[in-house]
Amino acid sequence: MDNSRIAGFMSRIWDEDIIPVLTDYIRIPNKSPAFDKDWDKHGYMEQAVILFADWARAKLKQLPGSRLEVVQLKERTPLILIEIPGTAPGTVLMYGHLDKQPEMVGWDKDHGPWDPVIRDGKLYGRGGADDGYAMFASIAALLALKEQGIAHGRIVIVIEASEESGSPDLPFYIDHLAARIGTPDLVVCLDSGAGNYEQLWLTTSLRGNIIGNLTVKVLTEGMHSGAASGIVPSSFRILRSLLSRVEDEATGRMKLPELFVEIPEDRWKQARDTAAILGDETWSGIPFAGNTKPSVPKKSNDSNAELILEKTWRPQMAITGMEGYPLPADGGNVLLPYSTAKISLRLPPTLDAEKARQAMKKALASDPPYDAVVEFDLPQGDRGWNAPTLTPWLEASLNRASMAAFGKPVAFHGEGGSIPFMAMLGEKFPKTQFVVAGVLGPHSNAHGPNEFLHIPFVKKLSACIATILADHALRSG
Repeated sequence: MDNSRIAGFMSRIWDEDIIPVLTDYIRIPNKSPAFDKDWDKHGYMEQAVILFADWARAKLKQLPGSRLEVVQLKERTPLILIEIPGTAPGTVLMYGHLDKQPEMVGWDKDHGPWDPVIRDGKLYGRGGADDGYAMFASIAALLALKEQGIAHGRIVIVIEASEESGSPDLPFYIDHLAARIGTPDLVVCLDSGAGNYEQLWLTTSLRGNIIGNLTVKVLTEGMHSGAASGIVPSSFRILRSLLSRVEDEATGRMKLPELFVEIPEDRWKQARDTAAILGDETWSGIPFAGNTKPSVPKKSNDSNAELILEKTWRPQMAITGMEGYPLPADGGNVLLPYSTAKISLRLPPTLDAEKARQAMKKALASDPPYDAVVEFDLPQGDRGWNAPTLTPWLEASLNRASMAAFGKPVAFHGEGGSIPFMAMLGEKFPKTQFVVAGVLGPHSNAHGPNEFLHIPFVKKLSACIATILADHALRSG
């Protein structure tokens, strides 16, 4: 493989063919079903699917025998299925998604979630990095191999449209398309992150997640605080006390032993290695307000490694929404009837999500203070994922790909987020190897304001995927 030709090819196809289409995609507000209950009626998801499918069909003409189909089961989001015949043994399943998170507030004034802007080599806008680029990078890698006459295995590309809602539709499609997908010996998922933009980063683990609403009711209607406070307990105070059953408010550490697992030694080592590469960049790129400090004080050489493990292998709770309260400007002297908190609990990669769910329900919903009405709506959670040990050929290929594209070796890290598809595939295909990587590096801010796709990095990542696909065709086990 001529690596300089690969780099040149990636520069051209991204600048000329992909970035313009991704720019159009960012303009489409195709929010995931969890954030747009009327997604089907609005038609934005259909627009995004058509945009992707039209581009892919045009490019797949260069890969004889390729087939693209938009599959849509009844009452489910659509899925793009691409099948590309192999010129070598083996099957590679490549994954991405095209549904988006909601707008979020705080975007810079010169652009917004649906207003794409390119500045300093970055394409700003919702969905470009999470995860609109994945299909384009996958096909670009194959076209780069085609240009040099390099073999690859059979390729199946799956682009779903419900990932940001927890992939509720994907299991049905995987079962429905099982015969066409086959049994992959390699999975490439381009929906993850990077510790920096200077080398290839392989994701070794993903946390699970359970999300639910905790509601405390003390009144059937609001009452003047002068008439009721002191007699009626505050719903917020009860809510706060319930949350203290599961989280230490002074440290943020979860209290329930059922939420913890033993961290494997190899993941400890990778955390230390990652901390050695990134140093204080482990946390310094986070937009802390004022003099806010990280949760783990910097006291020793291992503090950055501890922060990494806190983010990737230990349970953490966040309150991501509140209901029952007016805006401060509208708040009168009224004792409010109820408080609802939306809880997002990140779980260690190997923890049983159902075990965590039951422990949380028992802790939060039993024996409420003052016999207040407590409701905890906690649907079934998503389990995490811990990558299998790399085979020698893949470990060597990852390093070779990173050196060729970046001039630095591959780095390994866990991610604090979730990709439900990985846990599903890991269970379904226990002997399969995984390459989970992505463009969500420092400041890229997926799900938040000012999300961006780092264009120079995605070109190099695409080149890395081309190298890995070529090596997969030559693997010896």
